[in-house]
Amino acid sequence: MIKESIIVDLQRIVGKENVFTSPECLKTYSYDGTTTWTHKPDVVIFPLNTKALSQVMKLSNREKIAVTPRGGGTNVSGGSIPISGGIVLCLSKMDRITKIDKENMMATVEAGVVLQDLVLELAKEGLFFPPDPQSYYGATIGGIIAENAGGPSCLKYGVTKQYVLGMEVVLPTGEIINLGGRTLNNVIGYDLLHIIISSEGTLGVVTRADLRLMLLPPARKTVMAVYGDAVIAGENVSRVLEAGVIPTKIEYIDNWVINKIEETMPFGLPRDADAVLLFEADGASEAVERETEIIVEVARKHGAKEVRIAESINEANQFWMARRVGASAIYRDTKTVLVEDVTVPRGNLPVLIKRCKELAKKYNLEIVALGHAGDGNLHPAILTDITDVNHYQKATEAMDEIFQAAVEFGGVISGEHGIGLEKQKFLMKTIDPTVLTIMKKIKTLLDPNNIMNPEKIWSESDKPPLNLRFD
Repeated sequence: MIKESIIVDLQRIVGKENVFTSPECLKTYSYDGTTTWTHKPDVVIFPLNTKALSQVMKLSNREKIAVTPRGGGTNVSGGSIPISGGIVLCLSKMDRITKIDKENMMATVEAGVVLQDLVLELAKEGLFFPPDPQSYYGATIGGIIAENAGGPSCLKYGVTKQYVLGMEVVLPTGEIINLGGRTLNNVIGYDLLHIIISSEGTLGVVTRADLRLMLLPPARKTVMAVYGDAVIAGENVSRVLEAGVIPTKIEYIDNWVINKIEETMPFGLPRDADAVLLFEADGASEAVERETEIIVEVARKHGAKEVRIAESINEANQFWMARRVGASAIYRDTKTVLVEDVTVPRGNLPVLIKRCKELAKKYNLEIVALGHAGDGNLHPAILTDITDVNHYQKATEAMDEIFQAAVEFGGVISGEHGIGLEKQKFLMKTIDPTVLTIMKKIKTLLDPNNIMNPEKIWSESDKPPLNLRFD
């Protein structure tokens, strides 16, 4: 418990109206996008500016109070759960887009800016920010940076780290530092900027970022390829790329998810398909037309039983809205969902899909999947019930085998969602022990009292801080 005198100090720093200790509020900020973890903080605060946030960090460091930074809480690794109690530092009120520089194709934004809001403002200037995680409507820039988010478009455009030029960061000890800058080339000393990116809020709090932007492409085309066999769909990803086309997006949706999408919000997806692939090509009109022709030709040649080109922007938007709905549709009628984020080399995507199907039969479980197929990123989801001990045990064993399969097939246990709490037990199996030791030394250097999002990525205790949700 945090002493009342500390609460008073926090109220003085950020304003009484921005400090919350009610049971309702603490419960609201006790969980994130995961379904198996929960832990209440002692207090939730909303700083309005970097100076106030710095004072909060100095106070927390002096008193050795755990601080969990939080944006939209959309992550699915348990990264924003205050597992050690203490303070939840919510940056949602630091949400200004301070500058859009069309000439240099840059934007300066505060960490609490929601991605959708940024996208809409940039579109007015004919610009866009390429990272597009599926939590588009709620994810904040700070969280996107902390997780190094990708999304469907990363096949062509890459991930967040390629679009962050500079950042303002408040360290756990309260110092305010500026990393990088507003130029495309910056080779002054160690690249500390990219150490903070993907650090999952364990090294400091990102308060402002300078982002690199792109011009909106003049043309887009969307193709849906329908398959009677999900493994063949996985094989088609490499076939398209081998044909010399790099689509903006290649997204995978399996049969179960298709049907759940159609039950939730009918978009006209083929309910009898074992899987569909959604392709998007963008760029100059002539190039897009040619790439679309190749995608259609390759899909038909290699096993697609139907190929549809979206005939209008509205129909294309329907396809992509269906993909976005898919993630939430999985949760609709299921008490507990174990959703993971494994990535393999593209050529091994078919064998990973096949392994997931085999594990579903082995454990008698429903294992469904969505994925950013273009970069080999699959999101298997196991439907279970945490209150059913036997069923949940089978589900966790199956998920363990999916992680093992990803490593066996040359992949990694996290493509875009981080380690958080969910994947700690697999970390040692997939990382060089010396590298982990270096990471811990960096953490100790920047956070000597271990207050910054403690117990994330790895646990300092012998046992992981398990606190599963049963309500």
